[in-house]
Formats: sequence, structure tokens, C-alpha cells
Amino acid sequence: MRWMATVIDADGNVLGRLCTSVAKKILNGEEVVVVNAEKAIVTGNKEDILAQYKQKKDRGKVIHGPFYPRRADLILKRTVRGMLPWDRPKGRDAYRLLKVYVGVPKELEAAEKVKLMGATNLSRDRYVTLSEVSEHLGSKVR
Repeated sequence: MRWMATVIDADGNVLGRLCTSVAKKILNGEEVVVVNAEKAIVTGNKEDILAQYKQKKDRGKVIHGPFYPRRADLILKRTVRGMLPWDRPKGRDAYRLLKVYVGVPKELEAAEKVKLMGATNLSRDRYVTLSEVSEHLGSKVR
């Protein structure tokens, strides 16, 4: 089966840089599929990053929200959503063009995966992967 969407491999890509590229593509009307979401990285001090994501998750009230995801694929998708004009129909329609997966699904194994060049981390000394962040937030998906 030939996949008509752009398939992007998130392995080793910086989360923010990856998400800006994805947001631009889906705002232009392209369908985008991101695989290996758990391998995307967030640069910086590990303790600070984990504390910031924990604060985002704990914000608000349990019943009323705002709700922040725990799974790595949903964290990446939520990051892209923050870069879209969510309060307008254009942003919501663009958001529907995005699919994010942990790992690589069987139907996408044969698809050609694009590696974004501007989104890779050149100095890999201080970073946290999204799988570590989601595990810290209490995700049950490994």
C-alpha cells in the first residue's frame, strides 16, 4: 500500500523544531504522519524539563481541566496544536491532517520516511526523550 501522506521520523529530532515544521506543512494542507514520537528529544536540564511538564499536567482542577496528555504521541500532537491558530477553523482543520504514532505501524514500515535536517540536535549532551517525559508523567504505554 502506498501512503499518500508525508511520513516524518521523529527519532533524534528536537521537539520544538520538529513541531514547527509539521505545523507549517499541515497549515499548507499536507497530510503528515509522525512516527517514533517517543524518540523525539527535548533539550535542556533533565530535572527542569521534567518539572515543567509535571507542572503543565498538574495545572487546573482534576474535573474541569485544562488536561495535558501523558503519552509521548499525544504530547507531540499537543505541542503541534499549540503552534496552530486553534481558535479558528483553519487551525482545527489543519490539526485533523496530523497523525502521530509511537513506534512505526505495520502499514507504514515500507513507506519512505523523511528525516528533517534542521530539527536534529547537534550537541547531544543535555536532553530528555519524550518517552522519559511520558514515563515521568505516569504513562502506561511503553
